[in-house]
Amino acid sequence: MSSVSGPPRPGARAHDELLSRELGVRQLAAVIFNYTVGSGIFVLPAVVAAQLGAAAILAYLVCAFIMALSVLCFAEAGSRVSASGGPYAYVETAFGPLLGFVAGVLNLLSAVAAAAAVASVFAASAAALIGTSSVVVQALLMATVLVAAGTINVRSVGGGARLVEIAVVAKLVPLVLFVLVGAAFVRGDYLSWDTSPQLLPVLSSTGLLIFAFLGIEGALQPSGEVHAPSRTVPRAVFLAMGGVVALYISIQIVAQGLLGPALPNDRVAPLAEAAATIVGPPGRTFLLIGATVSMFGFLCGTVLTGPRSLFAFAKNRLAPRQLAAVHPSRRTPHIAIGTYVAIALGLALSGSFEDLLILTNFSGLLVYIGVALAAWELRRRDVRSHGEPFVVPGGPLVPVLTCLIIIGVIVATVSLIEVAAVGGVIALAVAGYLVRVNRGD
Repeated sequence: MSSVSGPPRPGARAHDELLSRELGVRQLAAVIFNYTVGSGIFVLPAVVAAQLGAAAILAYLVCAFIMALSVLCFAEAGSRVSASGGPYAYVETAFGPLLGFVAGVLNLLSAVAAAAAVASVFAASAAALIGTSSVVVQALLMATVLVAAGTINVRSVGGGARLVEIAVVAKLVPLVLFVLVGAAFVRGDYLSWDTSPQLLPVLSSTGLLIFAFLGIEGALQPSGEVHAPSRTVPRAVFLAMGGVVALYISIQIVAQGLLGPALPNDRVAPLAEAAATIVGPPGRTFLLIGATVSMFGFLCGTVLTGPRSLFAFAKNRLAPRQLAAVHPSRRTPHIAIGTYVAIALGLALSGSFEDLLILTNFSGLLVYIGVALAAWELRRRDVRSHGEPFVVPGGPLVPVLTCLIIIGVIVATVSLIEVAAVGGVIALAVAGYLVRVNRGD
């Protein structure tokens, strides 16, 4: 079979060859790790323990298996398509611009729903820090943090990026200290369980927990700036996701080993409560501050990157043209940022954390299915761009297995309401694209 190159992509993406390819294995792995380790891990240990008890570690292992399969697909697709856009580029190159656009819209939906979920947890965590549980105060905190993140990013791109860098340290330091110090106080009897849970509860818990593992789909968007992508992308994704899995499993074991059956009792700041069992109130405050700063950094990051999708869609006439406006003095897409913040705030105020998690995960997992199928198609057509691509062993086995397991998680987790909501977004995306094509844009 003769090799073919990926087709040039329209619009700004056609200029990928002008970009400086400076991201190596270490830099790209750091980007993926930072993008993946967000705020979910500060809360989800209690959510999963509520469903599975001490057997919660099983959900982590299923997530790790899903991510291992998905990472193989991302690694192959990323080694074959080096254009900017990540999943958008992979699906578009494999299946054409319509499905590529749908993948981009689903990626955007997952991001904005994640922003809403994190804003709701930020409000609860900040309220706990100041000693209140008022619903009104939490709503005001949601609005304040999202507007603040939007304002920072409207003022300058650099300001939002600097806060993200600060958040990296703010979230990793307390998490690593929690594991290292807490490991000495773990009770072995808190980690054992008498009967194994059935498959459906494990898959249902996995459907919530997967939120903490998502992120590679966004981190690979600057693929057009990766040096030697056929070598760098596979190595970076394996390195980063291996570190993420090790950190998460360690956190769950320590949290479960410190709190035992009491772990599910605190759905706002379970790690802070676990830290309090070791060093008292200062430990709780330390973890709460770390979680709050981390969540704010995540929101600044998603408000930095997410609105750029709206901006790009508008430039390509796939969204209202007002979203392509640029601030006359700040040179930032202020209308797109404001719209993104408004949508996230509306979702945060209208949905619970777990409902928003399901919406985030459902749309994100559909993107993962798209990438798995794209990896298979790209290999079948022997698409390659820079150097010899990474090839997943086993032929179609890994992409097919990835899709089947993800579908199982979706069926066990997603309700008809979420299916209707995401299905409506997909229908609008397809309709918008067809209108653009029929107009000859």
